[in-house]
Amino acid sequence: MLKRFCIIIFLSFNLATAQITCKRAVLLMGSGFDITVVADTEKEANAYIDIAIQEISRIERLISSWDTNSQTSLINNNAGIKPVKVDKELFELIQRAIKISKLTDGAFDISYASMDRIWKFDGSMKTMPTKKAIAQSVAKVGYRHIILNNEAQTVFLKLKGMKIGFGAIGKGYAADKAKALLKQKGVKAGIINASGDLNSWGRQTNRDDWKVAIKNPLNKNKVFALLPIHEKAVVTSGNYEKQVTFNGKTYTHIIDPRTGYPSSGIVSVSVLAPSAELADALATSIFVMGKDVGLNRINQMQSIECIIVDDKGKVYYSNNIKN
Repeated sequence: MLKRFCIIIFLSFNLATAQITCKRAVLLMGSGFDITVVADTEKEANAYIDIAIQEISRIERLISSWDTNSQTSLINNNAGIKPVKVDKELFELIQRAIKISKLTDGAFDISYASMDRIWKFDGSMKTMPTKKAIAQSVAKVGYRHIILNNEAQTVFLKLKGMKIGFGAIGKGYAADKAKALLKQKGVKAGIINASGDLNSWGRQTNRDDWKVAIKNPLNKNKVFALLPIHEKAVVTSGNYEKQVTFNGKTYTHIIDPRTGYPSSGIVSVSVLAPSAELADALATSIFVMGKDVGLNRINQMQSIECIIVDDKGKVYYSNNIKN
């Protein structure tokens, strides 16, 4: 089901000029996308939104591991067998993913898709997996086993049964690509919101920056940050709805690809970065790295900020956040 609406706003500095803000909600990549553009007419705005939807659908066909005809599936099907030549776009996405893996000491890893699904967060899990089962669950995970050949533009997964997946980076990448295409088409302002992976450009029709509210997930009526965003991406990830508790310790659904153990201690991470792809990957990584290591890593990076909420409701800000 598509939801669409447009708001006509007259610019205060020129009453003879009118622009409209159009927003459409649509299901793409298995998630809800809200696509907002500023344009001169409703017809023009909806045409631009159609272009964004087509671009996001194209990205999905390229990176989906569920689509048996995608290049990602071809890579996975040939794990341990032979390298697979892929489009430059996919090759470069995998290259960047590996760089983020190195930056986060493996806390982010697209080969997480190789992980055995031994943790259940649907209420069916009654006992904690054994240490042996947990260790075996990540035996085929490891970005160092993703072999890239720049000259041949091929991708090879060294281990039989190994897989890659873009669940922790794909929606952010799609938001970035849709934004870039709309800017190329002449759209002056808008927001692509991919279920919390948000990328913006330009300004609202009243010339104000777009603003994003960061809520405390343990008290959803409380907004602890209202951040102006201009040519920036914001990704907020929550880790508090899917969880299990064993021996008094709560484990949440984001799992450390290095150890097989779920993350704990953090319930929400918001990352501001130049791209939604990077913000998406870093948000996931912070859950795995933990509050102290995550903040330290972000504070060493230029143009990146983050807000972390721990499981006690306490809020932590990186150095460059103006709170």
